[in-house]
Amino acid sequence: MATRNVAVVPHTHWDREWYESFEIFRLKLVDTLDALVELLESDPSYGWFLMDGQMAAIDDYLEIRPEAAGRVRELAATGRLTVGPWYVLMDEFLVSGETMVRNLQLGMARAAEFGGAMEIGYLPDMFGHIAQMPQLLASAGFSHAVVWRGVPSAIERSAFWWEAPDGSRVRAEYLLTGYGNAATLPEDAGALVQRTAAYERQWSSFLAGDLLYMNGSDHLPAQPHLGRLVAEANAMQEDLSFSITSLPRYLEGAPTEGLPTWRGELRSGYRANMLMGVTSNRVDVKRAGAVTEVALERRAEPYSALFGAPGTWPARLLDLAWLGVIRNAAHDSICACSVDAVVDAVLERFAESRRVAEGLADRALATLAESMASPGPVVVNPSPRTRSGIVELLVSGAPIDGACEQVLSSRASLPGTLTLDASSVASVLGLLQGTRITDDAWIHGVDVDEDDGGIDVTVQVGTEERAGIALDALKENLAARLGARPDAVVRIHLDQPPIRQVVARVSDVPGLGWASYSPAPLAHPVRARILGVGEADGPPGAAVLSNGLVEVVVDPSDGTFAIDGHGGLGRLVDGGDLGDSYNYSPPREDSIVDKPEAVRISLGEEGPVRAGAVVLADYRWPESADAHTSTRHGEVLVTVRTEIELQADEESVRVTTSFTNPSRDHRLRVHFPLPSPASGSTSGSAFGAVTRGLVAEGRPDELGLPTFPARDFVTAGGMTVAHPGVHEHELVDLEPAGESARTLAMTLLRSTGMLSRVGMTYRPVPAGPLTPVEGLQLVGEPIETTYLLALGPVNPWALAEDAAVPLESVSALGGGSRPARGSALELTGAQLSSLRLSDGLIEVRVFNPDDEPTTVRIGGSGWLVDLRGRPIEPFDSEFALGGHKIATARLSDRPLSR
Repeated sequence: MATRNVAVVPHTHWDREWYESFEIFRLKLVDTLDALVELLESDPSYGWFLMDGQMAAIDDYLEIRPEAAGRVRELAATGRLTVGPWYVLMDEFLVSGETMVRNLQLGMARAAEFGGAMEIGYLPDMFGHIAQMPQLLASAGFSHAVVWRGVPSAIERSAFWWEAPDGSRVRAEYLLTGYGNAATLPEDAGALVQRTAAYERQWSSFLAGDLLYMNGSDHLPAQPHLGRLVAEANAMQEDLSFSITSLPRYLEGAPTEGLPTWRGELRSGYRANMLMGVTSNRVDVKRAGAVTEVALERRAEPYSALFGAPGTWPARLLDLAWLGVIRNAAHDSICACSVDAVVDAVLERFAESRRVAEGLADRALATLAESMASPGPVVVNPSPRTRSGIVELLVSGAPIDGACEQVLSSRASLPGTLTLDASSVASVLGLLQGTRITDDAWIHGVDVDEDDGGIDVTVQVGTEERAGIALDALKENLAARLGARPDAVVRIHLDQPPIRQVVARVSDVPGLGWASYSPAPLAHPVRARILGVGEADGPPGAAVLSNGLVEVVVDPSDGTFAIDGHGGLGRLVDGGDLGDSYNYSPPREDSIVDKPEAVRISLGEEGPVRAGAVVLADYRWPESADAHTSTRHGEVLVTVRTEIELQADEESVRVTTSFTNPSRDHRLRVHFPLPSPASGSTSGSAFGAVTRGLVAEGRPDELGLPTFPARDFVTAGGMTVAHPGVHEHELVDLEPAGESARTLAMTLLRSTGMLSRVGMTYRPVPAGPLTPVEGLQLVGEPIETTYLLALGPVNPWALAEDAAVPLESVSALGGGSRPARGSALELTGAQLSSLRLSDGLIEVRVFNPDDEPTTVRIGGSGWLVDLRGRPIEPFDSEFALGGHKIATARLSDRPLSR
């Protein structure tokens, strides 16, 4: 028998927050690293330690032990302590592709300050892996990945070539039984040899080379006796040759010949739990994450780069905002499979990052407004493609043709003239601390005149804030006049043109650009009406929305709706869920509620730009479920509000469903009958799309449920549903042969009360501590979901972009030099992931989601760079981008329209 080499890699897996809060876990982290640093410095036989592939733990430790920075840096620089490349070990399906890139870049930048990052894509505990991960790793210069969960049954070796859809590949080391196959080794060398020999016999047919023995697991400290243990084990036998080593040293000699190949995502539960239910728990966390990522990626950074004043790039503010998002990307954080203290912290970090992003975006738009040559509203397009669409804004002046503008509210003027005595005016002046009068009224100027009858003050009022109003000087002027004439009558005249809040359609706003507001004629205006008795379009009481392109009919019997005669859309289906934060588990005797007991339909807006119907549906849902009897019981009344909207000249329907959750232990899904049966679905994922079938691999320990995450959109059977962020979906109502499905189900809420459970229907073994977590129930919390629905062939990326980043407006005062319309940067031919300044240069990251190559045209020249910023090749105004490729372009010139 040949000697089997056993590579022992000491490590720990450090969840920053999980079943305890970050603060509690950090107490243990400090103790663990205190002991580790001392061990590495004092025991040469303990050669290496892997710090879980993430830099956050190092930063968290040094925040408490800053005096240890030099010792940690020396250990890392000499390779004894392996650090990076990630900042946190993120979930790959619940955060955006850009968040993953920034996580890697931050981790590598921090690791560089300690001598450099481990150049391995260490992915030990993610709940599956995206298809594009090999391309991301290759773009960072990595040739190896280490994975556990998600590897399918087709892979029967401990290593394989993992390919991205574009053909990029890395060698993947497969942790057959996880990252803790050598956790808590015995202190007796004989026991170590016996345990290892048994493990080797069990998995020998899988081993592509040496046996990788990962000595560590969740929050475990280093085992100080390891050096002695290994030496004694080697001395007593020759079948196994143990060595303490690092992961990079082990992979340097790992075999690469004769390995199988897998292309695409890794989402199989064949040998390890996928824990797919994390997609649908704590939907408030997933929504907060999506909104914050969009605020940073599609507003704060591109607006600041394109419209911000020169020399004012808010690097530190953006770094802080990204740090909050990246910390939340950790798998136990964004997955919300944690205690309430953790989820509360996650939501607060998202809120803080979002406020920074929104503030920076608004500041950049204000700079754009200040630069406009002409006054008035300006429509801004955050998409790189030229877009038409509707925008809501405040306009002043006389009303225009009502066929183009839909007035939401109007005000002729503020109260015209006020007559006050001098003492009252003096009191008002003392209270006046700024130029804001109301939420939509600002002081634009003040004129003061006197005559024998008193003092006349004329205040010019506008709908936006104007800089340069010398308010203090005006107050002093008026106060002096009042002091000289304390008995004078003061007549205050407010001069404001009529203002209207309107919604209008605008056409052809340049990509990444702007256009002065000009309402476009409506080729297909939309109208709304309630049907009466005897009308042919539907039953009495039905709401009809029609624009000549699409007709929506809302059924008064159950609140569902039809698009061009395709009915039953939007049916809500509520069932029990005795699962936990990781997995859905129906009660043995479930009670399904899929029909309301009462429906009320009314019209919202009635056109011509935007029209809608409001459905109030009353349901009686069971109050909770009993884990002992595995049944639902009790009854609560809930009213679900659904707003269905159709816009002029558009073929998609916008739907918003909202309610306050009254029940525990349940799952609510919205069902969409498909125009044609589907054998699979295609949904958005990071930097591309993925097509999946009707089944998922699993095993008795975890049933392979085909509930999949969709980022931004899902398409199946001639229907596309677009939604910001991630939602869980499943194809249901299978045909008798099981080869196709008739309905798409999308989860709106999954309400459970346990971090982990035992004895569940689909996963009998716990996945974590059996800890009650009340916040997972979301009882009493407002739940809201918005999506766009379209039938027939549509561009799902465009539809998703319309849902996430609509056109917006800002008011300009005029006096600048910017023309009425233009683009700050031409960018066509690919999907936009990121646009920011890097080292003072415009940097754009794009991807091609299609099979066929494309040509990316960009307004400038520069270099394509990798994820480390290293140059690849130059470009001048355009570059080729292969199918499913990701590219980062850094412009060396900046032809911006500032």
